[in-house]
Amino acid sequence: MVKLIAFINAFCSYLLVFVIFVALILAGVFIGIKLRKNKDAKQIQE
Repeated sequence: MVKLIAFINAFCSYLLVFVIFVALILAGVFIGIKLRKNKDAKQIQE
């Protein structure tokens, strides 16, 4: 039973790290898309 609890604990820890990385990657992608659209809009105005 102790090994199962340790496994579940480790699994949840890695899952949490994975979720944080995915959230950071998605935030970076959306920020990059927004910045690119703003840059393109400025170039069209010029």
